[in-house]
Amino acid sequence: VQLQASGGGLVQAGGSLRLSCAASERIFSRGVMGWFRQAPGKEREFVTAIRWNGGDTTYGDSVKGRFTISRDNDKNTIYLQMNSLKPEDTAVYHCAGRRNRLISSALGQAVQYDYWGQGTLVTVSS
Repeated sequence: VQLQASGGGLVQAGGSLRLSCAASERIFSRGVMGWFRQAPGKEREFVTAIRWNGGDTTYGDSVKGRFTISRDNDKNTIYLQMNSLKPEDTAVYHCAGRRNRLISSALGQAVQYDYWGQGTLVTVSS
């Protein structure tokens, strides 16, 4: 299974970007897909996740109210709409997928995910 992330780029603070992550196969019908990010010199950080069945979502505290995750079943694709971007949002954003169900308390744990995309760089200038 391959996850292909795209949509990163350079944007000014306050601007918006939309990331996409397409899965090569439809294997997440019972599982979860999400986004993590890693800034230079920092640990990987959970951004958001969505349950493929039902569409329940969860967000990291730093992005709540600004970022929105969504999915397109027909395209096996998830999206991350990022609004009101801040310089501290600058990072490489990785999409991740998990084949099976996952309890809510574990959605933010990178180790729970089976598949990872190559990452797309988001740079927010001040």
